Amino acid sequence: MLSRLSDRLARLEEIAAAALAAAVTLLILVNVAFRAAGSPLYWISELAIYAMIWMTFLIAGAVLKRRQGIAVTLVADALPGFAHRLLMALVDLVVLVFAVLLLWLCWRWYQPLALARLDFDVRAFQGETFNFIYAENTSTLGIKKFWVWLIVPWFALSLTFHGLVNLGSALRGLRDPAEAPRPPEASP
Repeated sequence: MLSRLSDRLARLEEIAAAALAAAVTLLILVNVAFRAAGSPLYWISELAIYAMIWMTFLIAGAVLKRRQGIAVTLVADALPGFAHRLLMALVDLVVLVFAVLLLWLCWRWYQPLALARLDFDVRAFQGETFNFIYAENTSTLGIKKFWVWLIVPWFALSLTFHGLVNLGSALRGLRDPAEAPRPPEASP
């Protein structure tokens, strides 16, 4: 059940990333047209950059879930059955440790409990923690940057979930080779 949920989440991330890729293309084309007309819209460039960042984080979660990240597999391919599966489980463990560490760092960065304890008073939060994450605006859009940066905690949470599912699958594959995750097909 968790594996299916992880697959669906990865699929939603892929769809959202594809929509953002289309949005980036459209934003750049609109910006080119307005610049050619002599009236550039500067906020479009910033919005395109943020859309590209979100697209990258979303697709990265889906790629790592599917174990399709760029890798040098010379050693892994040379290992026999159990050793290969053990190495793949170790890779899944490293991805999970990275995701949990990133999740912890995001928790420390956003400090939601401190903000809640101070009744969501941003000035009091800044004075107590010297953390100005909730105060800084984007350059041209004028929205708070923490909204844009929320993709990092999302990525950390998503990758933690995908990593747990992948590691569970890899550990089951160590016990029963028939359940071992299949490596993605190589591109020609």
